[in-house]
Amino acid sequence: MNTNRGVLRGVVLLSVLLVSVLVAAAVGSVSISPLNVGKMLLSRVPGISVADKSWTEAEELIILRVRLPRVLLAAVIGGGLSTAGVLFQGILRNPLADPYIIGVSSGASLGAASALLFFIPAGIGGYGALPLFAFAGAVGAVFLVYRLGLAHGRIQATNLILAGVAVGAFFTAVVSFMMVLRIQNLQEVYMWLMGSLSGRGWRQFNTAAPYVLAGSAAAVLFAPKLDVYLLGEDTAHSLGVDVQRLQKQVLAVGAFIAAACVAVSGVIGFVGLMVPHAVRMWVGAKHGRLTVYSFFAGAIFLLAADTLARTVLSPIELPVGIVTALTGGPFFIYLMRRG
Repeated sequence: MNTNRGVLRGVVLLSVLLVSVLVAAAVGSVSISPLNVGKMLLSRVPGISVADKSWTEAEELIILRVRLPRVLLAAVIGGGLSTAGVLFQGILRNPLADPYIIGVSSGASLGAASALLFFIPAGIGGYGALPLFAFAGAVGAVFLVYRLGLAHGRIQATNLILAGVAVGAFFTAVVSFMMVLRIQNLQEVYMWLMGSLSGRGWRQFNTAAPYVLAGSAAAVLFAPKLDVYLLGEDTAHSLGVDVQRLQKQVLAVGAFIAAACVAVSGVIGFVGLMVPHAVRMWVGAKHGRLTVYSFFAGAIFLLAADTLARTVLSPIELPVGIVTALTGGPFFIYLMRRG
């Protein structure tokens, strides 16, 4: 790709992301001008003063305490899931792979359900132990799938995917069994399993953002080796790439990013499948560009999906996982039809 064209596309993505943040924060039961939202945020930057403060204290409270943390969390989670999708699709050499194919979703679901149904007292709303249990469940499931996917000491993509399907089915059955035992707490579990950003704030953003951003930065560093790896394991090895080490590192970082996302948002599917594939068709398969652009495109996509989720049937709020599934299902079928 021409360098100038690549820079232009990057500027376009960043501009769209910025506008998306302002619009998403402005839209809600109390409508606020995106321009005023931008001025509010500028007024909080040290050294910048805004002369025309045409908003009320109540509006500033709504933006800074309620909407902004949720909007930023949606952007981080969308970017993180997309980055994890790039890693899994690259290391498995399968464009239909996504962060949940190796057990992230099922493990996190088991951990979260355990916390919600047995370990957290009623009234706490699922926070405190919930992110920790969900994260531990996701990482534990990935480790189990990784061990099952080994053949003669090497990772086999087919074995890994089959192990992910098997472990996912087993963990889903365990979650269903737990829900039968503790039927009085089903609503909280259902909302988490469908994926939702409702009620999320600065606490959840501060929990997830450092891990997602650090993992995404590490993903960019893998880009040159992943480009070589796509030529084939034997070719990559002959060019000096430690294939087994790269596989372990990429799987670990991808699982780490996805687990951090799922731990605070619940199960939001299809983002890691759709966004990297769409971006790949736009900018090509070079992992340096693909990883960075997928992060920003994923952030934009989940921002749009979450905005729709909380406004399209207002005052009823849909779990954002429903919106992404309604979009992702047809997209998945489209990929299958294309072969």
